[in-house]
This record gives sequence, structure tokens and C-alpha cells, in this order.
Amino acid sequence: MILLQSHSRFLLQTLLNRVQNLEKSVELDYHWVEFDDVRYHVQVSMKNPHILLLSVSLPTPPLETVFLGGLPFGAIEAIKSAYGVIVQILDPPRDGFNLTLKLNLSKLPPDEEYRHALLVKVASVREVVLGAPLRVILKYLASRTIAPDIDRLVALVHRPNESFFLLPQQAEKVTVVFPMRFKDSIDTVLATSFLQEFVESRRTAGLNNAPPCLWSHSPPLELKGATDDALSANAGFVTFAIFPRHVEGKKLDRTVWNLSTFHAYVNYHVKCSEGFMHTRMRRRVESLIQALNRAKPDQEKTKKAAHTRSFKRLSLKESRTNSNS
Repeated sequence: MILLQSHSRFLLQTLLNRVQNLEKSVELDYHWVEFDDVRYHVQVSMKNPHILLLSVSLPTPPLETVFLGGLPFGAIEAIKSAYGVIVQILDPPRDGFNLTLKLNLSKLPPDEEYRHALLVKVASVREVVLGAPLRVILKYLASRTIAPDIDRLVALVHRPNESFFLLPQQAEKVTVVFPMRFKDSIDTVLATSFLQEFVESRRTAGLNNAPPCLWSHSPPLELKGATDDALSANAGFVTFAIFPRHVEGKKLDRTVWNLSTFHAYVNYHVKCSEGFMHTRMRRRVESLIQALNRAKPDQEKTKKAAHTRSFKRLSLKESRTNSNS
């Protein structure tokens, strides 16, 4: 199984190129979209080549998801904690975006290794922003306490008009539920089969420490009280139980990212499976066509043999001899 990277590769490459050519007055204006409809916009003007503006547009939140000032709760604190003095949050953000960051590249640390790690963190702005509320709740779980002023059921956006749910009402466990929806009927069938195998693989000996995982076709009881739209899922519901051991130390960042992008992870492998089956079908058709071509008679050789036949002219004596015999 392939896990998605937490940083945007294109954004990281853009930042590295900009840092390496910081003395050159080059104007940049890049727009691009990544999975789950997260849009980026990078701008650098020739007047201020050391200032980079990074704008991010998040997926459209459904009604049950709460955004504060266009961002998930805890996002502002997470940005300040992750980036420090090199980043300034512009208020209001650029039109059409949820967040605009002003990066002062001249304030990057001189140490090359530390600078690269910081740029990777900037390129992981999606994880920092969308994973902020999940990180807040799981930090309380790591300390075996319950987050104060948190509802029984917390909805977090992860796709346009779609959310997954957390139940943080226990000090020893946080339950995470994903309604799995797919637009294409073939993707729905493949995803259902994939998720069933995904749950079964948890029982192998090497995955004893992984979070317990369940799949059900109907909504689990934990989603009681959610809206009807939230309970509609054509590929079923996946439930994870996260314990303190899964969020201790450096495990927290990995757990936050894997949960935030779980649907994209499933969708990626569904598309890979579909592409693999299409490739095998094309190869099978090609092999059958080759077998049919080998079974056809060689008409060119037959015609050539007919044209190359020769006849011997017999003399009158020879013809009489043949007729008498």
C-alpha cells in the first residue's frame, strides 16, 4: 500500500527554487489544484523577491462542519506554532481563498538542513490547517484527558461537502467514523471490496498495534444524531478506534495525516486497481487477437502458389501415346 505524502511536491519544489535564486528578481504566479479540491496560489513580485504569498483554498465544508473565520478551529494557533516568525497571516485573505500566508524568505535559518525541514513544513500547509482540530483532540487523548468544550460528535471536513466524525468523549479512546461515498458505481463496488479486505488485514500478526478497524454497510450507532446527508454512504462506513499509544510522540503527526487523508488513500488504490484490471483486459484482448491471426490461412501464399504453376506443352506423338495408354 502506498501512503500519500504530507507535503505538496510542487509547492516544495517552488519554494526550493525560489530560495536558491533569492537574489534574482523573478516574478511568479502559479495556480494549481491537488487532491480533495485543495487549491494553491503562489505569487512573487519583482519588487520584493524575498516575499512570497501563498494562498490556500480548502474543500467546501458541509453544514455539520464548523469553520471559524473560514478555517477549522485551531488552525491559526497551529500555523503560528509551526512556522514562527517567517510567516505572517494576512487578514483578510485573497479573494476566493480561505488562507493567505506571507513568507519572508530572508528570515529562513542559515543551516541548510533546518531550512529544508522548515520548507517541507511550509509545503505541508494542508496538513497543518485541515489537521488542526484533529491534532487538538488527539493531543488531549495522548495526555489521557478529554478536550473541554467539545461536542459529543465533531464533524471535520476532508472532501468538498463531505466530512468525517470524531467522538472524543472518552479519555482512553477517540472513535473516528468515515462515511465512504463514491460517484462512480464501479468505484463503489471496488471500494467496498477493498474496505472489507482492509478490515480483514488488521487481523494479521504484524498489525497487532494498528488501530482497530470495522466496516459496516449501515451507519454505526456512534453517528446517532447526525444529519441524513451525513449518514448517506454508498460504500459503507469505516470506524477506527484511536488509543493513546497511537498518538504518542512523533506518532501524532502520522496519525493526523493518515486520518485526514483516509478517503483519498482509499480512492487512490481503487483507481490503481481499476487501471490494473483495464491493463490486464487489454493484454488479454491483444493475446486473443494474436491467436485469431495465427489461425487464419495464409492467403498470400495460396495466391502466389496459384500464379506460379507451369504447364508443359506435349508433342503430337506424346499426346497420342498418353491417350493410348
